[in-house]
Amino acid sequence: MLDADLKTQLKGYLERLVRPIHIVASVDDGEKSRDLLALLDDIAGLSDRISVETRRDDDERKPSFALATPGREISLRFAGLPLGHEFTSLVLALLQVGGHPPKAAAETLEEVAALAGDFHFETYYSLSCQNCPDVVQALNLAAVLNPRIRHTAIDGALFQDEVEARQIMSVPTVYLNGREFEQGRMTLEQILARLDTGAAEREAAKLAAKAPFDVLVVGGGPAGAAAAVYAARKGIRTGVVSERFGGQLHDTLAIENFISVPETEGPKMAAALERHVREYDVDVMDLQRAEALLPAGDDGLVGLRLAGGAELKARSVVLSTGARWRQLNVPGEDEYRNHGVAYCPHCDGPLFKGKHVAVIGGGNSGVEAAIDLAGIVQHVTVLEFDDKLRADEVLQRKARSLGNVTIITSAQTLEVVGDGSKVDGLVYRDREGGDAHRLALEGVFVQIGLLPNTEWLAGTVELSPRGEIVVDERGRTNVPGVFAAGDCTTVPYKQIVVAMGEGSRAALSAFDHLIRAPLPASGKPVAQAA
Repeated sequence: MLDADLKTQLKGYLERLVRPIHIVASVDDGEKSRDLLALLDDIAGLSDRISVETRRDDDERKPSFALATPGREISLRFAGLPLGHEFTSLVLALLQVGGHPPKAAAETLEEVAALAGDFHFETYYSLSCQNCPDVVQALNLAAVLNPRIRHTAIDGALFQDEVEARQIMSVPTVYLNGREFEQGRMTLEQILARLDTGAAEREAAKLAAKAPFDVLVVGGGPAGAAAAVYAARKGIRTGVVSERFGGQLHDTLAIENFISVPETEGPKMAAALERHVREYDVDVMDLQRAEALLPAGDDGLVGLRLAGGAELKARSVVLSTGARWRQLNVPGEDEYRNHGVAYCPHCDGPLFKGKHVAVIGGGNSGVEAAIDLAGIVQHVTVLEFDDKLRADEVLQRKARSLGNVTIITSAQTLEVVGDGSKVDGLVYRDREGGDAHRLALEGVFVQIGLLPNTEWLAGTVELSPRGEIVVDERGRTNVPGVFAAGDCTTVPYKQIVVAMGEGSRAALSAFDHLIRAPLPASGKPVAQAA
């Protein structure tokens, strides 16, 4: 099941186990159960601390397996074969059940261990979803830390009957005690905040008590990370506020045009960016959403109010809030979001196996989505508003060569329709003939570009008609001391490499602003005055 190189790497990790691990596999006579047993045998053969027991007459999902260790009450189970993106989740679960210390803040670990109540989590994932491992790993760790927390990670593509019964059409989807809890990427801290209502107030108080920053970066994507590194290297007090460190990288599967790196994946690059930023003396405040930019007061400090109520102060600010998927804004889109309307083909594609879906958008992202989905679904229809596709020619040729891909241009999407619980069709208008047509389908993947995350800045900095922050050649906004970079700005070409360059330039401009600006009332730079 595992190749020689992977076995060698895994064996090295398993040498860190300090407690024995007992794996209980629930299987039947099916092919997937045989594959699971082969996987578990490979793992057990790499460490004398791991044993495997097989059960066929229990009531657990089949195939599935639980991880346990003597003397500790742990309820952690994988339903399916956690390969693909979830193989890392399996390795971490083995290490944590086996006593290897987790990489998380001690305060967070203590809060999870102290949670009162009984929590039974079920997470539906797909092996191609790059966001699912974050949720699976967070809840697995919670189950290791707290005996009253149970977690089962379920491969939705393998347990289609459950997916259909619960009408799950987006991953990750988490159930708590039998009820839907959340959809989408979550970290352990976010889950904890949902379960422990006092956690948010404590975090807000900690943030509000922070000393002012010389440079405060808002956003943790490629532009924000680059800005933080360049600012920190100047030896000034630097902070980063991010709602999700890594930004859109987490939703990007393949990256093949980042110079010097022939091929990588978005989540890997996001993790590398965060590691690089944390090598410097940067205060990273993740999982924080900016709510308002406050004008500088008599002290010359710009304010940033966060959604939790805390307010941060800084001598300069770099706005790098990035962008999000643009919506169709047609009837039915909101009603059927996560019930047939999706925005991440890599994550949710496996849930539409054997079905007819549409991809809205004929740019690179749309055509790439159609190509990927064609290997999973029965048929893909690409709808493009323009009279021609805008994707690179190599992608167009690939899409047109696939027998289960239909391309319709000059198509204006009018409505997403459904039966009240899930999507069953789409209505579009032929822009040349004017006639309306209805497509019978079960999924709609929206890939029509990005929308800047700048609504919260309206009235404080100048925005373009498209909502982008207007910047000059130095990344300066119309507000003194406030700079901007990346996909949220008027700079053309929304590319990772461009965003990094713009973030670096904005940080250098902010530093130039600081050395020319009057000192605070204390007569010392903020970094020293703190």
